[in-house]
Amino acid sequence: MRESSQGVTVVALLADPDAPTEIAQHMARVLPARLAKKSGQGRRFEVEVVSEPFTAGTEDLSTLTRRILDRRRGENWDIVVALTDLPLHTHGRKLVVDLSHEHGLALLSLPPLGGLRLQTRAMRAVVETVLSLASPRATGAEKPPERQPLGRFVSRLAPIHRGPIGEEETADLRYVVSGPRGYLRVLGGMVRANQPWRLVPGLTKALAAALATGAIATMNSTIWSLSEALSTPRLLIAMVGSVTLMIGWLIVNAHLWHRSTDTSPEERKRTSLYNASTVMTVGIGVIVCYGGLIVINLVWALFILNDRVFASMTRTPLHAAEYWTLSWFVASVATVGGALGSGFESDEAIRAAAFSKREQERRDTLRDDHGDQPSK
Repeated sequence: MRESSQGVTVVALLADPDAPTEIAQHMARVLPARLAKKSGQGRRFEVEVVSEPFTAGTEDLSTLTRRILDRRRGENWDIVVALTDLPLHTHGRKLVVDLSHEHGLALLSLPPLGGLRLQTRAMRAVVETVLSLASPRATGAEKPPERQPLGRFVSRLAPIHRGPIGEEETADLRYVVSGPRGYLRVLGGMVRANQPWRLVPGLTKALAAALATGAIATMNSTIWSLSEALSTPRLLIAMVGSVTLMIGWLIVNAHLWHRSTDTSPEERKRTSLYNASTVMTVGIGVIVCYGGLIVINLVWALFILNDRVFASMTRTPLHAAEYWTLSWFVASVATVGGALGSGFESDEAIRAAAFSKREQERRDTLRDDHGDQPSK
């Protein structure tokens, strides 16, 4: 690894657009000081953020590494750390980071860092990676790079461990995750990258249908009687059923389910991971919508219901428990109405609400490669 003539190590954070760029820009403000402090050698660091879709159209590690090397040519970067929110795979395992001490570059996949405290974990990963690449022994004969573990990186981010590297690969140090804990961590990271809360404002027609259904149902005396007659287990069944219907309808209607013509075991695992993240992303978004419907229906019920009329129809006084039960049941009814209303949403609008930008591009590329018909 070379160092600039001014004695400053220039670190470039090459980030995919959207979440990776946001993370890179956030950490760039404090990264120089943290690197200088942790290096303990009086070194100075300068950090640049470059936002480019370097993963566009591919998930192949060798192709991505070649793109990073090509992008580095002509620049005054000493170290390049590429960040992506796509899950990458190698030798049947899920990649966390690839390092090449010879070329001073690293490729970091954010999903294996998990869905919680992502900013903190990404900062730790980048700091440990840069310090390893900036080590004066990184390319020396005294200690080969493949024997330089990122000890703190692994101990803090278990279940991360060393991964196998092929003879012709550029990387000389690799960390991966595997097993159930690793699968759950990657899944959480993928859901975090999709930002499921964006699904709420993205389904305008479905929400309009749900709100209209809820407003009408709240004034229906038959709904009053049903809400009073249903037991808590049945109300739970109604809730689960309506939420499941909404999730299934969105996935099927917008063609969100991932299919692959490749029958290899690795591709099957990758497909199951993408589909699981889709179900969780849409599920979280629908549950948020369901909770919002309960609150809105409760406010509407407090405003519109008359205790005398309610008691005459249900033979039950209108107290706090009745308001809550009615709002809960109406939310289930309204969710079914929202599922029907989602049929008027375009596939593009639902995908934009449900997936990150990188995931949308990946799915569009797969659809084009397989010759699928364009969405409605």
